Amino acid sequence: MSTPHDPYVRVRGAREHNLQDVSVDIPRDTLTVFTGVSGSGKSSLAFGTIYAEAQRRYFESVAPYARRLIHQVGAPAVGEVTGLPPAVSLEQRRSVPGARSSVGTVTTLSNFLRMLFSRAGDYPAGAERLDSDAFSPNTAAGACPQCHGLGLIHRTTEELLVPDPSLSIRDGAIAAWPGAWQGKNLRDVLDALGYDIDRPWGELGAEEREWILFTDEQPVVTVHPVREAGRIQRPYQGTYMSARRYVMHTFADSKSRTLRAKAERFLASAPCPACGGSRLRPQAMAVTFAGCTIAELAALPLTSLAELLRAAGGSETARVLTADLLARIETVTELGLGYLSLDRTAPTLSSGELQRLRLATQLRSGLFGVVYVLDEPSAGLHPADTESLLGVLGRLKEAGNSVFVVEHQMDVVRRADWLVDVGPLAGEHGGRVLHSGPPAGLAEVAESATRRFLFDDGPAPQRKVRTPSGLLRLNGVDRHNVRGVDAEFPLGVFTAVTGVSGSGKSTLVGQVLAGALADRQAGAAEPAAERPAPWCASAQGLEAVDRLVQVDQRPIGRTPRSNLATYTGLFDVVRKLFAATETARERGYRAGRFSFNVAGGRCETCQGEGFVSVELLFLPSTYAPCPDCHGARYNPQTLEVTLRGLDIAQVLDLTVESAAGFFAGTPAAERSLRTLLDVGLGYLRLGQPATELSGGEAQRIKLATELQRTRRGHTLYLLDEPTTGLHPADVEVLMRQLHGLVDAGDTVVVVEHDMAVVAAADRVIDLGPGGGDRGGRIVAAGTPMDVARSPESRTAPYLRTALRLD
Repeated sequence: MSTPHDPYVRVRGAREHNLQDVSVDIPRDTLTVFTGVSGSGKSSLAFGTIYAEAQRRYFESVAPYARRLIHQVGAPAVGEVTGLPPAVSLEQRRSVPGARSSVGTVTTLSNFLRMLFSRAGDYPAGAERLDSDAFSPNTAAGACPQCHGLGLIHRTTEELLVPDPSLSIRDGAIAAWPGAWQGKNLRDVLDALGYDIDRPWGELGAEEREWILFTDEQPVVTVHPVREAGRIQRPYQGTYMSARRYVMHTFADSKSRTLRAKAERFLASAPCPACGGSRLRPQAMAVTFAGCTIAELAALPLTSLAELLRAAGGSETARVLTADLLARIETVTELGLGYLSLDRTAPTLSSGELQRLRLATQLRSGLFGVVYVLDEPSAGLHPADTESLLGVLGRLKEAGNSVFVVEHQMDVVRRADWLVDVGPLAGEHGGRVLHSGPPAGLAEVAESATRRFLFDDGPAPQRKVRTPSGLLRLNGVDRHNVRGVDAEFPLGVFTAVTGVSGSGKSTLVGQVLAGALADRQAGAAEPAAERPAPWCASAQGLEAVDRLVQVDQRPIGRTPRSNLATYTGLFDVVRKLFAATETARERGYRAGRFSFNVAGGRCETCQGEGFVSVELLFLPSTYAPCPDCHGARYNPQTLEVTLRGLDIAQVLDLTVESAAGFFAGTPAAERSLRTLLDVGLGYLRLGQPATELSGGEAQRIKLATELQRTRRGHTLYLLDEPTTGLHPADVEVLMRQLHGLVDAGDTVVVVEHDMAVVAAADRVIDLGPGGGDRGGRIVAAGTPMDVARSPESRTAPYLRTALRLD
């Protein structure tokens, strides 16, 4: 019986997504963890039901006109939820921050520092007091007019653009130009303009060299390509773009990280001569606090900034503002981020650092009596960092809050007061609460996939360490906080790169190693020894790798029109099968007819979206199934075409598991579906929008897409924390695939925090010992056993536990 003082949040009849009429009671004022395999329904219960219902109730109290301005998720499919306090959601955000985003802007600490300078700064005699916006490089009032608040001026030189002047333009003297057809086009345009592209660069006149590299003109000429046997090449209109213009355009506008990184190699960045790199106008730089400008304070590590503020003193206003700023800094330093400075740009931060900065900002609110619903807060965190996180979550609970956490990290699960295990499997095979109670009670639940990992204390599995088939060597790595490091990556084995958050793992692997290989492949005609690698003095062994595959957690698409089937290429196969049916041939329907992205076969009422926006006057717009196609996305004529009894909309609604049976005997479809099953994604629907997929699901879809391709030569797979968002049971499935790639002769390198994965590697490279300036060097390297015995490694104690050495 529910009472006003009921100590439980009671959920009755939850049917959101795959939840099967779930009823569960969860005590308030506890640390409650929701577990289960990926796709089991735990997020549907925690976020889709409990948080969504709390949000809906809050919005009921907001004025109707104000509600129009707030994005709402809609009422959850649940019978009743009682005993529910107000809720705050801390979901994962995987968006890539912009260049103007910094530690200060992410945490809002910059706002308070600007307020301190505005209200309590020491101004020059006679100077007018400035508003806080005048101390921000991101506003027109504060930004240096020459560099627009960036602090840097990007320039290029002839030496950077043409590293070898003995080459002719045809032979590739202008290294900054693109490869393949685009580079050939620029050479042909120059030839048509009358320049000698076969003469060594150094023998061309100074004026010619200057125009070719730096002109802002973009002349258009008729190009007559050299005829090749068997190919008809007609004249075309070609536009010239100078090397500088190409580099600056690519660096500023390209969506490709690889192209931007290559362009950056041909740019020299120098502090803005007007502001000296401070990014601010002179008026703001004339104001000081404790003898320092705001730029000088923003450049200090947060621990040093806190020490300076404590000793500053000053007026009553200064003391009040300083005390508030110190309290906010303390939350960030408690999560182990005291080495960061406020002006550190967000793109240079690791995902773990960004996650904790956002968490620290939210936790500073001082609320009590609320439910915090957190989405995998340990994602991207080293086990040592997870200890700090657990301390903060404990303090939140002690302050009188309920902390509900969706989590896969068993160390967090063990520290929970209450455990809700959802499963037993994913999709339609899950959606049930298997256990709700103290974690120890899960030991009695035989069908739980979590039980084995929570209570497994048997001996560690033994496996033989593979012998490398070769070696990649990077010498003198110099990027971000990784400085002067020599690193070796053995080929033909499984390598795990570890270290605390911010130690330089993603920099070393995702930028330097990937950049060196991508650069080598872009200019494969030249021997690797003669080519400088990006951000390192030299690189050896790159020629042994025929193909680089980088798999990250960025979304596979940003709109509902992108889905599992379109990304993997399966949709092309499906549309061709429908176009080959007798009905489609009789009507003259081609494969394009069965796409919901083009006019013809789609429902024009909803433009193939499946839903329409409904205006509700003073209430916010809401979405409802399309009144004509009822969510099918196609028009009636298209849906009349069936394949083995199903129309195209019904096929897209199949799960991968069901589709594997439906398309049995169709090799092109079977290959895609088999690889998706192999990486544990059998529960996803073929037409599931990309916007509904987690980062871990997106990464596994990318991996499956690569696995279905015919492999030629030696492939190096680089994966950045592939187990993020995965239950330990799903991790086992993924690791079987990755180890299978190595057994087939390829190389796998993962940046990873999961000690079970690290313990099963052939080689471990551990960076550290700390983060930021206290990291960036290799503290241990060797087999997992070697690294587990390292006295300097912060990973070693946790790796020893995983190897059952303690």
